[in-house]
Amino acid sequence: MSGNRDHDASRRYHEATRHSRESVRASSHGLDWSNKPEPFKIYPDLPVTPLPRDFPVPTMDALAAISGEVDAAAPLDLERLAALLFFSAGVTRRQTYPGGGVMYFRAAPSTGALFQTEVYVVAGGVTGLAAGVYHFSPGDFALRQLRAGDFRGALAIAAADEDLASRPAVLALTAIYWRNTWKYQARGYRHLFWDSGTMLANLLAAATALALPARAVAGFVDLEVNGLLAVDPEKEGALLLAPVGGPAGFAPSPPVIATIAPPVIPLSESEVDYPLLRDAYANSALDSEAEVMAWREAAWRSARPPAGVLVPLPTPRPSAGRPLADTILARGSTREFSGAAIGAEELSTALWHATRGGQADVPSGLVDLYLTVHAVEGIEPGAYAYHPAAHTLELLKRGDFRQEAAYLCLEQALGGMSSSTVFFLADLDVLLETYGNRGYRLANLEAGLIGGRLYLGAYAQRFGATGLTFYDRDVIAFFSPHAAGREAIFVTALGRSVKTSAHALLLNPSPPSGERAG
Repeated sequence: MSGNRDHDASRRYHEATRHSRESVRASSHGLDWSNKPEPFKIYPDLPVTPLPRDFPVPTMDALAAISGEVDAAAPLDLERLAALLFFSAGVTRRQTYPGGGVMYFRAAPSTGALFQTEVYVVAGGVTGLAAGVYHFSPGDFALRQLRAGDFRGALAIAAADEDLASRPAVLALTAIYWRNTWKYQARGYRHLFWDSGTMLANLLAAATALALPARAVAGFVDLEVNGLLAVDPEKEGALLLAPVGGPAGFAPSPPVIATIAPPVIPLSESEVDYPLLRDAYANSALDSEAEVMAWREAAWRSARPPAGVLVPLPTPRPSAGRPLADTILARGSTREFSGAAIGAEELSTALWHATRGGQADVPSGLVDLYLTVHAVEGIEPGAYAYHPAAHTLELLKRGDFRQEAAYLCLEQALGGMSSSTVFFLADLDVLLETYGNRGYRLANLEAGLIGGRLYLGAYAQRFGATGLTFYDRDVIAFFSPHAAGREAIFVTALGRSVKTSAHALLLNPSPPSGERAG
């Protein structure tokens, strides 16, 4: 039996990394600031291709970019690739503090502003860029070549998806475990997919705005992809592939993939190993192209029909009047909500555009959205379940639940001072039965993707958002009996922001318990 089909592995991981009031208070984990990982992965000896900084800016309305599709594909050249990388994973600004400290703000948010997601480019049909495998370096905005030659065919084989060989480039998202586990320990495995999902939200929206077809591919032979990218899966692993651009002719047979180990500057003086995370990654690996194909053919369950009082939502806005580029550059995780209300139309718009699915190798709808509504004009405060297909809320219980929502979010005020807090839940029993342990990856990835789109939808409409962590069992208990049998996956809070001064950022450069920053 493949390790992916041993469903107990993900259950063991999930149980071992649950947060509870008792476990959080009993933890003795502290942050060793002298050993904090460096923010960038640096290959000191690889050939460098500087990316052009005069690239096209995605001016499409942000909401249209989040949920729209490409009608006619533009050619993928180095300038468009640079734009896609910048608005997905680039450094958007720097803040220097007295004493020389620097905070790097990125296009997509990350738990604790740790930015463990790395981006690689497997190029074969990009005008102005030699065929090869490259690592994207956001610090100096450049590509570093790991391999010369067209390896798109190798990815197509690994993913059992020949379409990858016909696209001009495939972006591969990986994660460096230590950069996140430095703060979050073994629970960081969940964060890898929250953060890569959030980056995927930016990537897909930017690709649409740049007229570049793009989709997500979550099924592939891990060993082959990690080998091509020359990453050590004990420390860094491939999470997702994203072919981009219109058809560009099939790649030739790929060159032989020799084993390489280019030097990398250490992130820290020392690293702490978390076998629980490594095992979770290894136990969800797919081992052959045949297994990938069988895995991809699995069918997902149908959504649970509403049984309670239905609350219709206003028609969502088709546009927000704010371009995608401006939205991404304005984005920053909210550190304090004012408690003021947003409109029902604003919440409706954010939910609609965040849940329209997208092009991927597996169906969407793996997570369910539950909400606490605190201050939304036209919607009664209470607890709700959201039904994307009907775009309606199902009232579960009435009441002012600010205090309860804050408690559920690790007793962080952000969870209760928001206008609405969105909790992502999943039926892990069905998910693991359908997709094996890799289904756990999918649930966290989709939660991150929808959370990232909620970010974009909120900032497009000029209010704020932040991601939060949570007390696992307490979330389910609060939304039960409706949520019985599910598991808590992720949380995103929406609301009016209180502006935070640079001085406050310096005093508290990263959130205390898992919400996003950056």
